[in-house]
Amino acid sequence: MTKDIITGKKILIGITGCIAAYKSCLIVRELKKRGAEIKVVMTPSAAEFITPLTLATLSGNEVIMSTFPLSNKSGTNLSTWHIDYALWADLMLIAPATVNTIAKIAHGFADNALTTLVSALRSQLIIAPAADVDMYNNPLNKENMSKLENLGHYIVHAERGELASGLEGEGRLADIGKIVDAVELILSGYKKDFSGKKILVTAGPTYEDIDPVRFIGNRSSGKMGYQLAKAAYLRGADVTLISGPSSENIYPEIKKINIRSAVEMQKAVNKEIVKKDILIMAAAVADFRPEKISHQKIKRNKKPSGIILNENPDILSSLTKKEKIVVGFALETNDAIKNAKQKLINKKLDMIVLNSPDKKGTGFEYDTNKVTIIKKSGKQVNSSLQSKFQIANKILSELKSIR
Repeated sequence: MTKDIITGKKILIGITGCIAAYKSCLIVRELKKRGAEIKVVMTPSAAEFITPLTLATLSGNEVIMSTFPLSNKSGTNLSTWHIDYALWADLMLIAPATVNTIAKIAHGFADNALTTLVSALRSQLIIAPAADVDMYNNPLNKENMSKLENLGHYIVHAERGELASGLEGEGRLADIGKIVDAVELILSGYKKDFSGKKILVTAGPTYEDIDPVRFIGNRSSGKMGYQLAKAAYLRGADVTLISGPSSENIYPEIKKINIRSAVEMQKAVNKEIVKKDILIMAAAVADFRPEKISHQKIKRNKKPSGIILNENPDILSSLTKKEKIVVGFALETNDAIKNAKQKLINKKLDMIVLNSPDKKGTGFEYDTNKVTIIKKSGKQVNSSLQSKFQIANKILSELKSIR
């Protein structure tokens, strides 16, 4: 069993006053479920949307709203809680963060419990803003967010969608899953180190149709490719995902191109690669397809005597790789290292990731994986059994040393 990086971590959750404050309950619950210790600090206006009692119940700790005690009649309280909290935390997340709070932090204000705590913070700060579209896109707010990013804070930018005002646009709090992924990313020691890079990822299986109902396929779920796309996006890259049939979800900011067959994937890759710096070919592309496809369902009493297969195009071998970094994947059941190295050479790859599906918790359909990364320089890196999100980040970090 692999240990979740979030387990045992001490996380501060800051909540500010906007309608999206109710979603903070879901964030606290998810982080608690993954083993984090949570303490919550709210601005006074946040309590207009959600009660401190709710957050105290979910976090299992008292919730702080006021910088000072409500009354001094019982004596003097010498507690420097904001310093204690700042030293305690492994990470602080403010979700949702209003335009007002973002401006205060950007300009060093410490006029309430939350901003006072931020001013003393020693750990990494993640900010997940939420606002109506015109407030979010206000040039001053954009400038303040850029300033915070330049100072080293991590921004999980708001998404487009329907807002509380009824308007449609940018400003909706990022999806809970994405915010939690960002927490894991930062706790793992990663940052936005792929800013300015354009990455193309392929994922999932290809389905080669026999008739309108049946197909030849494989067991690939797309999990590894989707986690690579998510990790690359969170680390600042402009990401495009080409995916075969998969039930996995992707962030709305990632351009997704749905394909079905190997030929369709080849066309999509050839079109997109010219605009990209890096190709990560994580898809499990079928090697063969039926020579003939029936346009009607083949009835039981008219079953064919056999299916003649034609070879599918070798996408990696056919690519023009000039000035592109190309990563391939290999799934081998015997002579794994030898076969992977040969594929690296034959397909002129910069790096190959070897999967061995015969090991427990690895390969198709699992959320975990254990891989061997082999570079054209000959360097070989072995991973332990980890979540596919962690494996994705390890692959990306190894990519950084190429060229």
